[in-house]
Amino acid sequence: MNTNLPQEIDWRLRVFDSLSYPTLIMDRKGNVVSVNQKLLEKYNISKTQVVGKSCREIFQALFDDPELPCTRDTCPLDKTIAEGVGHSVLKQIQRQDGSTYWEDRVFSPILDDEGRVVYVVESIRDVTRTKALENIINDIREFLNRVVQSSTSAIVAADRSGRILLMNQAAEELFGYDFRNTTGISVTDLYPQGVAREIMKKLRDDDFGGRGKLPVTRVNILTARGDEIPVEMTGAIIYEGDNTEAATMGIYNDIRERLSARKKLQDAQSQLDQSEKMASLGRLAAGVAHEINNPLTGILMYGNLMKEKMEAGHPFLPSITCILEDAERCREIVKNLLAYSRHSSTSRECFAMNALVEESLRLIRDQRLFMNITVKKELSDEWMLAKADRNKMSQVVINLVMNAIDAMNEGGNLTLKTYRNNDRKTACLEVSDTGCGIPEENQSRIFDPFFTTKELGKGTGLGLSTAYGIVKDNKGDIVIKETGPEGTTFLMELPLDTDSMECIESIG
Repeated sequence: MNTNLPQEIDWRLRVFDSLSYPTLIMDRKGNVVSVNQKLLEKYNISKTQVVGKSCREIFQALFDDPELPCTRDTCPLDKTIAEGVGHSVLKQIQRQDGSTYWEDRVFSPILDDEGRVVYVVESIRDVTRTKALENIINDIREFLNRVVQSSTSAIVAADRSGRILLMNQAAEELFGYDFRNTTGISVTDLYPQGVAREIMKKLRDDDFGGRGKLPVTRVNILTARGDEIPVEMTGAIIYEGDNTEAATMGIYNDIRERLSARKKLQDAQSQLDQSEKMASLGRLAAGVAHEINNPLTGILMYGNLMKEKMEAGHPFLPSITCILEDAERCREIVKNLLAYSRHSSTSRECFAMNALVEESLRLIRDQRLFMNITVKKELSDEWMLAKADRNKMSQVVINLVMNAIDAMNEGGNLTLKTYRNNDRKTACLEVSDTGCGIPEENQSRIFDPFFTTKELGKGTGLGLSTAYGIVKDNKGDIVIKETGPEGTTFLMELPLDTDSMECIESIG
């Protein structure tokens, strides 16, 4: 006989009553056999009101819970008895006054010596506060998710192995991935080879931006299609505790538009600088030309007089001839200087762009220059009337053609193409060659006076600069459209005579 049995029972009852949650014990039929003191105090009832009654009666009558999960396929009591393991159910219950609260009901089996369930302990835990905190956390999480998704900057997060965990909408658009429907995206997929490793090296460098932080850095990213895009990014390592790396995140801003705007601004500034430089050089050229012109006229006049008085075979005749030839060359340079400086008069008239091209080609006297050149004319069918000084524009076309021929020492293709730019309201002429192209270091100087890459004595360096001055004086523009090993294309634009064009189009 176990003499300690009453003491053991008394000890177990004390433990049962000391439980911090309202608890009851039910038999296999769902009838309450005992309840602890915490349950009686919480609901202000006595044992006689619950012991011997079914759980359905208790919860519906006393606990304001008319919708018990007690059907045979969902009842946690039945599941606990059938399976011999604990179950729980989370319930939102509405009180009679209309307020609601949350309960977590935990069912635990009591087994006999043979492992059969003889009783079930049910603990009732009020988790309203926990549920409220959970809802707050969920609301915060949802809010943060909306913040991340609505950001115009691309945001990407990855775990320690580099697997992408998060991509906001801006990141999907930037990188070209459908994140929800794509699996296995890695950080290394977002960068050209070796860049991701370099970024992580900087993130772990105490001296670069501080441990775990990456200041604004210019990098190229890689899209899903394999395109490289320039971006500015910041990044960070997310730590667990003090030292364990848990994840990484990066914020990216596409800078293509910014770079494009900067390039346009630089080009505009270069054009302004070029115009100012040309204007300054033009004034200098005009002064130099006028100062040289008077003594040059005297040299030519007296030289020709001396030549006329010399007999054939005179020993000084070859020298005088050379002097006169060089003086004539100087006079031609002075003439070009005056044209470049825009000090000669300008007479604007209307003319067809195609007619200007045909006329300029006929004016090139030495047709032997075209011996190894194939001339291609791609003249537009559109009627284009330009308004400018026709004679001077013909000089420009000739200069461009001669420059193209000089660029093709061993022959090639010379293409003259005309078209109308409706947006800019200009008539356009492109002169293209298949020469060796213009080196990058020379492109900014190509329109400078006296700049030439030709051998000494084969060019004055005034051809393109004169052409530039004439076109600008006629309110047009001339640029290098493209250049490379395959050749160079110059683009000249002249303003359309819109009044005449409208008249012609209305007649047509």
